[in-house]
Amino acid sequence: MTTITQEMIDRINELAHKKKTEGLTEEELGEQKMLYRAYIDAFKANLRSQLENIELVDEDKTQKPQ
Repeated sequence: MTTITQEMIDRINELAHKKKTEGLTEEELGEQKMLYRAYIDAFKANLRSQLENIELVDEDKTQKPQ
């Protein structure tokens, strides 16, 4: 699982701002693409983990299999 650090988020934001104001070099575009992919992968893994840990409980407090 990919972990996203605050430094990675800061860099994503820096590149997004620079893209809007002055444009990015080919190297920066590649870096931005890689960072976006890592962020999306981490988000999806986190969401999947949360969904897999959901337990359904009936009104009578009995657990239902997923």
